[in-house]
Formats: sequence, structure tokens, C-alpha cells
Amino acid sequence: MKERFISIDCGAPNSYTDYVTNIDFFTDKGYIESGESMQISTKFIVQQFRQWLKNLRSFPSGMRNCYTLKPDKGKNNTYLIRASFWYADYDDKNRPPIFDLYIDVNHWATVDNSDKKHYEIVYVAQRNDIQVCLVNIGQGVPFISALELRPLDNSIYHIESGFLTLWKRFDVGGSNSTIRYPDDVYDRIWKGWNSPFWLMLNPGTSASDLSNNNDEYKVPGEVLRTAQTASDANTTLIYYLLPDNVTSKWIWYFHFAETQILPSGQQRELTVSTSDGRFEETVGLEYLKPVTIVSTPVSGSQINFSFKATTMQSGYPPPIINAFEIFQIKELLNAPTAQDDVKALTSTKAEYTVNKDSWQGDPCVPRKFAWDGLNCSYGNPPRVISLNLSSSNLRGIISSSLSNLLELESLDLSNNQLTGAIPETLANLPKLRILNLSGNELNGSVPKALKRRHEDKTLDLSLNNNPDLCQESPCSKEAKNSILVPVVASVSVVFVVICVLSIGLIRRKRTIESSERNLGLKNRPFKYEEVSRITGNFGQVIGEGGFGKVYLGALDNGTVVAVKMLSESSKQGYKEFQAEARTLLIVHHRNLVSLFGYCNESRHMALIYEYMANGNLRQHLSEDHPKILTWSKRLHIAVDAAQGLDYLHNGCKPPIIHRDLKTTNILLNEDFQAKIADFGLSRAFATENDIYVSTCPAGTPGYLDPEFQSSGNITKKSDVYSFGIVLFELMTGQSAIMRSRDGSASVHILEWLIPIVESGDIHSIMDPRLQGEFDINSAWKLVEIAMSCTRPTAIQRSDINHVLAELKQSLVSKSSSSFEMTSLELHSDIAPMAR
Repeated sequence: MKERFISIDCGAPNSYTDYVTNIDFFTDKGYIESGESMQISTKFIVQQFRQWLKNLRSFPSGMRNCYTLKPDKGKNNTYLIRASFWYADYDDKNRPPIFDLYIDVNHWATVDNSDKKHYEIVYVAQRNDIQVCLVNIGQGVPFISALELRPLDNSIYHIESGFLTLWKRFDVGGSNSTIRYPDDVYDRIWKGWNSPFWLMLNPGTSASDLSNNNDEYKVPGEVLRTAQTASDANTTLIYYLLPDNVTSKWIWYFHFAETQILPSGQQRELTVSTSDGRFEETVGLEYLKPVTIVSTPVSGSQINFSFKATTMQSGYPPPIINAFEIFQIKELLNAPTAQDDVKALTSTKAEYTVNKDSWQGDPCVPRKFAWDGLNCSYGNPPRVISLNLSSSNLRGIISSSLSNLLELESLDLSNNQLTGAIPETLANLPKLRILNLSGNELNGSVPKALKRRHEDKTLDLSLNNNPDLCQESPCSKEAKNSILVPVVASVSVVFVVICVLSIGLIRRKRTIESSERNLGLKNRPFKYEEVSRITGNFGQVIGEGGFGKVYLGALDNGTVVAVKMLSESSKQGYKEFQAEARTLLIVHHRNLVSLFGYCNESRHMALIYEYMANGNLRQHLSEDHPKILTWSKRLHIAVDAAQGLDYLHNGCKPPIIHRDLKTTNILLNEDFQAKIADFGLSRAFATENDIYVSTCPAGTPGYLDPEFQSSGNITKKSDVYSFGIVLFELMTGQSAIMRSRDGSASVHILEWLIPIVESGDIHSIMDPRLQGEFDINSAWKLVEIAMSCTRPTAIQRSDINHVLAELKQSLVSKSSSSFEMTSLELHSDIAPMAR
């Protein structure tokens, strides 16, 4: 159970294990994008102080600041969520702030530090992500000390709608100390409480006896073994509540357990009821068998619950109460923005690293917190109808995610630094009426569908001040943007190649000798004689894989190339070879290896692609390599690889999953620019959410997604896991599967690394060949990013576009202070796809 806990020490510099509960607390990096780390006043720090109360995160900027939690079980499951606040004069103002707390898009509580320190709810997640937001209401700077999430069994704390906010949770007859995990498997906090009008019941059994017989609520035996009772069977126990709001609804959970051995023939039986008669239930208690009674929702200016014995005769056992919980029911008054719109905007935000204070939480809801530049319609669900990102310093191509905002009526991306072609998919937005792309650096031709809509006066299209954009039809060869001609020509060639390839695939001939195994019969740039001449009659082997050998070659113009030949003996190699050819024909990006051509003659099949002079990344990380990669080069390589993977996942339609990303498949050119290679196992998915179930091995041990190993499911997050392992290899110099210290066994890099990182000792994991020459801030950031990639379940991992944004943002922000990063240059553009 503990491994599914999310425990965040907000503002803390390091992760640690709480010495009382043995629960692992983590820093809030990766959960929040804003705020400042602070520490409480030293006068409040005493011996045996709970560490999670020492630090906090404050939010002096922005009206709403949100934490994003990603529990393992995802949506439609029940969670206990607890937020803790301890002001302790951290800002030397001696004036605790008052602010609002939201769960997703609905109000949770108004935090008043003069009242209480813990706010807790029982909540059924509406989405896979849960957002906890702090809202400034003008009465001081919001802050938070700790945030905890605990999965609950879906059979308990069930209500028809809304969520439950905890008012009290009492261990009746208990001591002044609190009881929580590990005694309580759900980590509920039980506080001892005694009524001066009730009698104490002496514990008649051990806590373990009760825990072993527990019901689904799993109230700790240590809580149930204490109780209070009446003086005799004729006396009634009464507990009352005086709510502030007479219309608010409350629900009570009463926990009972018989801890006494009663005379033969007797059983303690009691009736729980409200004074107004709206609720009544009778329960008979069996020895050491806990029972929970749940009230119906009740309300009023005074709520009285009475506990009386059903047999009110002398000598019969009186009523008892062992523990109870009181919750207020809060309704979910607001519906969140449509999931597709949220996903599209979140991807766009990550791709462009949009840095706006308001771009946190739900984009549209509540209405007063809607993101800057957005207009929404407020149906059920709310939808985004207008997006204005003009003059927002956007760089790169126009995000493909924007085409998923299906209710969009107006899109303004003017006066940025956007490059590449205009996506034709924008014309498919059915309600788009205004599209402003002026003042950018777009190129290529304007999609015909957009032109047609503009001519039909169904679209107001603005394209001014894009000097390399061809707006003629057809584009003039004499125009300054004649650079488009070879691009269009290459599109035609590749299109024909793909068509013929598709015909060959449909025939499904499986024999190696079959002449129908075609990549493109009519567009064969290289004959076998040419390949033989290029490679000097296959004189120098520079690599070998399951498909066959790779030879060094040179084209007639002097360009050095690598020639991958398909071996006649490898049927599996042919499938991989075919997949690689298919992928390389349709993808073009600065961080993916480029295909120059191919050969397909009878039994001779070859791919000719660019030669990467510095080999693969694994070679440079090995101990025996003569040259050492500097920290700066490693950071460049991390960003390069992330950009290539981001293009495959988010720049290609349909998305392409590499399935075998590793350091040996990341190649380095003469300038140490990294490019992803070896697409033999790659797979294109029809939609972003598709899952491929594989019954065959895919990938390399050490890099394989743990979920794939157990379920066979492959998603984009499988590549993200592999990328996280690559990041750790860049930092440590170690292989994904390394030898133990005594050399007797193989150890996964995470198994070795995580305990050291959790102890706060980053120096012990860094590649010793760096000799300490690295920036510790960027190293810690890289650890956090890699950890977010390698979480055990896919739902917990970041998308690659978010990972890329994090890499860029952290590296750029540290470039001015890093001793060797002053010249760091990041490329965010994605080259247009020739399809």
C-alpha cells in the first residue's frame, strides 16, 4: 500500500523518509511549476521536529497556483487527499494569510491558519490527473507545507455525488497521541477523544486481535481497542453537532468492536439514531469483529446522534462507541473543461514553454481563473472557442495539438517566431472563423483547403509579414521562396515510393527471394552496382545488427554515407529492415538520421543514410573511450535526443513509437549533434491514445518499460521510460544493466542509483570521468527529469514534450551560471514532414 502513496514535502530541498511513519516524502519538483521555497522561523523548530513541517512553498505571484498529482490507479478511483499548512511566521510578518483551496475545479476549503493545520477530503478522481490549487483572495500570500494522497478501497466512503471533507476523526477513549500509518494502512490520522460525561471502557484485548478480524474500513486495532460506554443499559450516549450552515449536509461513520468477553447468552446490541428520526440503525456486536455504521446525509441547526442499548434491562451490556468520523458533503458544482481541449492546450503549453502565471489548473473553469488569451463556452462540458497567443515569443512549428481544439472559432498566433509549413489540419477545424498567422517566419505554400475557405469567406485568414511563405497558386519558380521546389519534388518522389511500398506490403509475400518485397520499384535511386562502388566493394564494415552488416561508403560528390545491407539469412532482420525503411522515408528532422536512398534489386536490399562520424553515445560513455564527453556536451545530447523523440511522438501523424531507444541507437555527428537511429522496431499508431499489445520481444533489456514486461502494452510512455534510462546513463556513465560492486551479479541502473539519490548524495552517482566538472543545479534537475520518465506506471510518467520543455527551461535558466554552458543553443523547431 505504501508504495502507492504520494507524499510531498512542499518547498523541501531533498527527499527523505519520515522517522515516525517510515513514509517516503519527496520534493515538490515535477508537481508544481511556480512558487518559492521557504523555511519556517527557527524559533518554531525544536528537537524531534517533524521534517515535513519545516519547509513550505509560498505563492506571491499569480491568482491560482496548482499542484498536479498522478496517482497509479487514475480516474474513477477513491483517494484520501490531505493538505497541511503551518505558517510559523516564515515571512516574519506574524500575520497568517487566509486563502482558498480547490480540488480540481471545485472549492474545497478556505484556509485559515488560526483555525486548523490539516485539510482532508475523500475524493473520486474525475480524470487521471488530480489538481490541488491555492487561490489568492487578497488576504495574504498563499502557502502550503505538505500534500499527501492515499489510495482507498472503492467500496468504502461511498457517496452518490460530490466529495467528503473531514471535520473530525476521533479515537474514542484514546490517549492524547495520534494514530496513523503504519497502524492505519490508509494513513488516516486518528486523534484521541474522551467525553467527560461517558465512562471509559477498559481495553479487553490486543490491537492485533482486532486488526486480524477487520472489516473493509480497516480501522486500526489500536483505535478499536479503546472505547467509552454508559453507566448501565438504561443510559443513552448522545453526541451533538452545531453546524455553522443549517443547509450543509453531513455524513457520519461510526466504528464499533466488542472487546469484552460477555456472560454466556448475552450480546451487546445498540441502536444508533438521530433525534429527528430520519436515521436509525441497530447493530449487534460479536466479539472481536469490527462493524461500521454509515449514516444517511443529515442537516440542521443541531444534529443529535444517540446510542442506546436495545435491551434496557439491568445486567445487560450498555451501549459503547469505539471511534467515529464526521464528514461534510460538498457538491461538485463545476464541470471541468473537455478532456480533449485540456490535453491539446497542455501539449501546446509544453511545446512552446508558455510561461504565463494564469496557465495553471483547468483552462476554463472556474470562469474567473480562465487562462489568459482564452475564451470558453460554458456548456457541459466547457469548450475552448478562442485562443490568442500573439506576441508570446513562440518558436518552432505550429503545434499539431492546436488542430484538436474542435470548437475553436478564433486562433491568433501572430507576431511570434513560428517556422515551417502551415498545417493543413487547421482547415479541418469545423468552427474556425478567424486565423491570424501574420508576423512569423512561416514557409512553404498555403494549404489549398485554407485558401478555399478564405475564398468562400468562411475564414478570415491573415498571413502578412511571412517573407518566405508562398501565397501564389501555383508558386512561381522565380519567387524568392523557390526553395520550396525541391521540397515539393521530394514529396512527390517519397509519395510514389510510399504508394508502391504499400502495394508491396498488401501482397504479404513472406519469402526472402520474392521479387514482390518492394520498397519502391519505380523510384530506386541506387542500383546494386552503384552500392558496390560506393562502398569500395563492401570493403569496410562499421557495424552489424540483426539485419546484416553496415558498410562505410562515399557518394560521387564526396559525401560520406553508411550503407546498411540486408542479410539473406535473416527473416526477422528483413521485417526490421522494412520497418526502418518505411519510417525513414516519411520522417525528416534534424535529430533523426537522414535517409539518402535505398537499393532494391532481387536479393540485394540496402539503405543508404548519413554517416555519423562520432559513432554512438554508448561508445563515448564507456570507461575505455579516450575522449571524455563534457557536461555541456551531455546536456546538448539530452536535448537533441528529446527533440528527435518529441518529433516522432507529436510531430508525426500518426505518431511513431521507436520501441528500442537506447544509447547505442543515439548517434553523434562530427559536431556531436545527436540523432536517433535504428527504427527497425518502430511502429506508427493510428491515434495518440492507441495501445499496441505485443506478443514478441521488443526493445532491449534495461530499457524496457516495466508495464510492457508485465502486460505487453506499448505506448509512447514506453519510449519515455527508455529515454529516462538514457538520461541516467549520460549522468553516470554506467550502462542500463551494470555489474554489482563485487562483479558477481547484474544490477539495473535504477536499483543502484535510486537509494543514493534519495540519500541526497548526487556526487556518488556522477560519472567519475567528469572529475567533478559539472553544474550541480542542472545535475539535480536532470535527475528529477529522469525520475519523472522512469516511474513504474505509464500514467505517472511525463509526456516527452513536457520532458523537452523541462530540459530546455532548466538548461537555459542555468546557462548563465554554469561554468561551461554559456554558449548553449537549443533548437525547438520541428522540420516539416514530407508526406
